[in-house]
Amino acid sequence: MPIDPEQLLIFLPAALALNLTPGNDMVFSLNQGLIHGPRAGIAASLGIATGSFAHSVIAAIGLAALVSANTTVFQTIRWIGIAYLVYLALKTLVFQTTTSTFDNNNGHSNRGADSSFRTLRAVWLQGTLVNLTNPKVIVFMLAFVPQFVDPERGSTAVQFLMYGLLMNIGGTVINGAVGYYAGQFSNTLNNNPAYIKTLGYLSAFIFLALALRLALF
Repeated sequence: MPIDPEQLLIFLPAALALNLTPGNDMVFSLNQGLIHGPRAGIAASLGIATGSFAHSVIAAIGLAALVSANTTVFQTIRWIGIAYLVYLALKTLVFQTTTSTFDNNNGHSNRGADSSFRTLRAVWLQGTLVNLTNPKVIVFMLAFVPQFVDPERGSTAVQFLMYGLLMNIGGTVINGAVGYYAGQFSNTLNNNPAYIKTLGYLSAFIFLALALRLALF
């Protein structure tokens, strides 16, 4: 077995604690659930999972060390991520503005309702990009996972992937649950115009806050 069972018993509780700590991924899943409904919350968590798996592969083949060591590469990826989050905030504000008249004239909105396949695909892609453009995930993979990797037990790349997959599964379940129940809550208030308007501005604020967090920390 590539992974030491004793190390696994230490890794799993530590990984669970880290997954339960609120961060950009959880907030993004929560936000998408509130905006688009339960299925979108799950789609967001799957997008995050896709990005996280890609980070695991990058770490496994050694590219993560290059990103961590090269300040220029790190900063470039970081600012791409910041720019993307700001874009999402502006896009949300524009959508809020362009749909406010329609909502007022028709007396309803379906923004909190469970979403179409097209919307779910877009949310999944956004989650993937939000995770991929956060270089701190790569640095985290290099700081946390190597503590449990034992070269004497075989391929370190395989061990990286296995640990990354286990952590990813836990994160996906937790973020998916957060997004799903946020969507359930959103659906109960879907016909409340004041709630919908507030949610639009709150969502834009959340994206900007995530961008600021990525820029400053």
